Amino acid sequence: MNTQDALKLAQGKQMDLIEINPNSKPPVCKIAEYGKYNYERQKREKLAKKNQANIELKEIRFNPNTDKHDIEFKTKHLRQFLIEGHKVKATVTFKGRMITHPEFGKQLMADIVAKLEDISKIESPPRMEGKQLIAYFIPDKNKIQILKSTQDKGNPVED
Repeated sequence: MNTQDALKLAQGKQMDLIEINPNSKPPVCKIAEYGKYNYERQKREKLAKKNQANIELKEIRFNPNTDKHDIEFKTKHLRQFLIEGHKVKATVTFKGRMITHPEFGKQLMADIVAKLEDISKIESPPRMEGKQLIAYFIPDKNKIQILKSTQDKGNPVED
């Protein structure tokens, strides 16, 4: 329909001509009350935002000299965060002259990656940022689902 004809038709009904999809050929318009249309659009956007998955970043810090038991304890926390659906940041912080032996931190990070690979994906591989070795993990929903189903069947999986 011609734009002028559509405007006359909308004015005859005492309504507005609202452009719904300007990118299509020809553009899609409808005759309605703009205030009501705008209110419904805002309501839909608010509902979509409310239902959006909110992923929180959790961080656990390690030291190259961290004891074996502490590493196990902190890794267990990382696993729990991943199972809950949070994005996780593992940081190995080098203090003072520890930076002269980065291989200790890299070995520790490799151990952490190995312990978390059954329930997560590495978003960014371990890399040095100043005096910190940082890796980001995101939960792998398929692997977590498999883990939970095996636990439900009575076959406990070791943490």
